[in-house]
Amino acid sequence: MTLSAIEANEWIRRYHPSPESRAGLVCFPHAGGSAPYFSPVSTALAPSYEVTAVQYPGRQERRHTPCIDDIGELARRSHAALTRAGVVGSGRPVALFGHSMGAVVAFEVARLMEREGGAGPVVLFASGRRAPSRFREDHVHLRDDAGIIEDIRALGGTDSRILQDRELLDLILPTLRSDYRAVERYRRGTDVRIGAPVTVLVGDSDPHTTRQEALAWGDHTSGGCEVHTFPGGHFYLEDQQAAVLRTITENLERLLP
Repeated sequence: MTLSAIEANEWIRRYHPSPESRAGLVCFPHAGGSAPYFSPVSTALAPSYEVTAVQYPGRQERRHTPCIDDIGELARRSHAALTRAGVVGSGRPVALFGHSMGAVVAFEVARLMEREGGAGPVVLFASGRRAPSRFREDHVHLRDDAGIIEDIRALGGTDSRILQDRELLDLILPTLRSDYRAVERYRRGTDVRIGAPVTVLVGDSDPHTTRQEALAWGDHTSGGCEVHTFPGGHFYLEDQQAAVLRTITENLERLLP
């Protein structure tokens, strides 16, 4: 898949361009999330590492672009945009970080990077998401609006003022439903693997990912897998930002040539 430069630019955000950085880190948001969620990560890691955040369609300035409710298609278009923009395939080492839904999008992008004969990621950071082969019969995307709101309220990570603002909810609920549909329909067998190592990050009270489900990421890599557990729930990384950044940088320092 190829995209024009204009199309590619719609998909990516660089908050602190660092062309001379040692490596790049590409970040993939959670369901309902958007690229600015990773702006603090970019602030913290620049200029040593250049952070690129993927902006999926259907949110913020891309709210008029139809959502994509298929993980594989999200990954293909993300990979095409990152390649067109020179973020991947340029020779500079790249790591991938995805939270929740973003973790499986990142996994599929890693597969595409390796499949196309170029360099794969130096490491995949899979945050707040069970392994691709650990499927649950979740059907949140089939609930009514109140049911979806109940789920995101239980997970935390969403400003309570948004949940009480009907106009804002009307804007974000279609996107949330599409993202939930994409991730709830996604599944992969243990035969689907990447060569890059996987570092899993998970909250110790995350209702969506148990430690056993996190450890199962080891079934999807031949490069080794390690799991880091932090205090907190599904959005543990918001309260544990310093520890998460330390985990990222320590892994990169160890794995980069």
